[in-house]
Amino acid sequence: MKPDLRTKLKQRILTGDGAMGTYLYQMGFPVGVSYEELNMTRPDVIEGVHRRYYEAGARVIETNTFSANLVKLSKYGLEPDMEAINRAGVRIAKSAAGEDAYVVGAVGSIRAGKLKDVRTSEVGHAFERQLDALLAEGVDGILFETFYDFDEMRLALELARKHTQLPVICQFAVENVGRTQDGTGLLDAFALLKDEGADVVGFNCRSGPNGIMRAVESIGGPVELPLSIFPNAGIPDYVDGKYKYSAGPEYFAETALQFADRGARIIGGCCGTTPEHIAAMAKALKDYAPESVAAATVAITDSPEAEVIVIEAEPAEVVKNASEERADTPIIPEPSLVDTVKVRHTVIVELDPPRDLDITKFMAGAAAIKACGADAITMADNSLAVTRMSNLALAALVKDRIGLRPLVHIACRDRNLIGTQSHLMGLDALGIDHVLAVTGDPARFGDLPDSSSVYDLTSFEMIRMTKQLNDGIAFSGKPLKQKARFVVGAAFNPNVKHLDKAVQRLEKKIASGADYIMTQPVYDPALIEKIADATKHLSVPVFLGIMPLASGRNAEYLHNEVPGIQLSDEVRKRMAGLEGAAGRAEGIRISRELLDTAIRHFKGIYFMTPFMFYEMAVELTDYVWTRTGMKKR
Repeated sequence: MKPDLRTKLKQRILTGDGAMGTYLYQMGFPVGVSYEELNMTRPDVIEGVHRRYYEAGARVIETNTFSANLVKLSKYGLEPDMEAINRAGVRIAKSAAGEDAYVVGAVGSIRAGKLKDVRTSEVGHAFERQLDALLAEGVDGILFETFYDFDEMRLALELARKHTQLPVICQFAVENVGRTQDGTGLLDAFALLKDEGADVVGFNCRSGPNGIMRAVESIGGPVELPLSIFPNAGIPDYVDGKYKYSAGPEYFAETALQFADRGARIIGGCCGTTPEHIAAMAKALKDYAPESVAAATVAITDSPEAEVIVIEAEPAEVVKNASEERADTPIIPEPSLVDTVKVRHTVIVELDPPRDLDITKFMAGAAAIKACGADAITMADNSLAVTRMSNLALAALVKDRIGLRPLVHIACRDRNLIGTQSHLMGLDALGIDHVLAVTGDPARFGDLPDSSSVYDLTSFEMIRMTKQLNDGIAFSGKPLKQKARFVVGAAFNPNVKHLDKAVQRLEKKIASGADYIMTQPVYDPALIEKIADATKHLSVPVFLGIMPLASGRNAEYLHNEVPGIQLSDEVRKRMAGLEGAAGRAEGIRISRELLDTAIRHFKGIYFMTPFMFYEMAVELTDYVWTRTGMKKR
């Protein structure tokens, strides 16, 4: 007889399994169906996935029942099959796993951080019915995963403890470091869950290893329970109608050891992970000897996102002066960025809109960017599918108060054809004429995972339709009373194996009407020269992207988890172990070296500001003017 899961975790670290839903998607099963129903209709497929994870080294196997509750199944009319689906899920997992593996009944959040209209009594009833079905088939434990709110997790745990004394694992998906989505501090949440009977606590989904590592380090004290960690395989990229993940097995093996050092006793994978990821982690953890369960968890003291930046009075004065100067100056049409970059070096700086309602730091950053002579400020459109303030509203404020040209990203993800044309018409009315058409990261991987990705348009179609407004023709084909004046940009990822194919795709965007190109960040001088050679025949200007690195961990996160970004081995080595001011200083030095090459080949420079450290973008903009012999305007 194998020991109880609680006992086993005192003896060794257990490798968990990997993704089920995204793995089924990779196998060809479409999004929008109930993967849990496959327990009934295709048990052979589900058993095969479980077996591959077991053979890769997983010894904690989750049943394919994450959304098999009455509320979620009602979307597909499957409520009558709830019990059968859950019981079949347990039987399939047990038949695929060896006797040394632990089969845990997977129970997902019902509210998922947003379904507040579902009554608590309904949520409780759904949990209770699902738990009854899982327990009836003899699971080794219960896994509550991807819970955003502490109150819902507490309710689920309370119901579990009414029905069983089996081990219970409680995993949160966190957006804000240090707390759950409903505002409960992680240390308090874990302590309360321990008091109410949880055996293991931890995190899964929502982010890759880097984001979950920050969550672990933000707990702020000893948890006194084993930790369970199941990260995503980085951030998904949506390419040619398919989701792709960037974090590979080797990276997961490295981070598995780091999680083990911080008290993790079950380590697996969530969205995007495969048997290859699990095999790499199992191999890395094979000889790891765990220390006491109450491993110290250290609060972040040197993470870029955790630092508080003191905003001095100077930027506020710049805001005031810029507004007054603009009010007294006659309105003269400015040349477009395309016209400007043909005659001199031109700098665009990206600054992310805030995630809350306070725009103080953003506006101070915009003022500082204006003061250093940058030609435009660009704002993403809910990047990484995380809800942020409207870039249209901020663009209008920057244009009016700061007097700096805004360049607004427009994602295909969030608006249908009606909303997209309406959005563009509003931009035109405000005199905001520079836009960048992007596909947008999939909504299911953002902070509101139950929201929909629209994708009525591809980025190619977005470019064509926007330029159609310049011809005075609406999306419907009907004539408009006047013409828009949009200057439309296209995104370009040069960090690919076959640069020639990426340029061919770029040529199609130019054929669709793109007026200029903005690249993903580049971290290799040799690649900059290759890009220059590969794009020299293009008829539109290219703004080369550079994003200064903030720390060693920031470098590893970008390289392993963010699609479209690749760092050279030399850059990763230089940034390794550097945090805080030392990390940012080295990041600036690396960016200056890249600029020395970039400004020889490109007149357009595009800086991406990390973690709102706009001082870094200001310093690099000043460096461009110094190297090119130009003065601030």
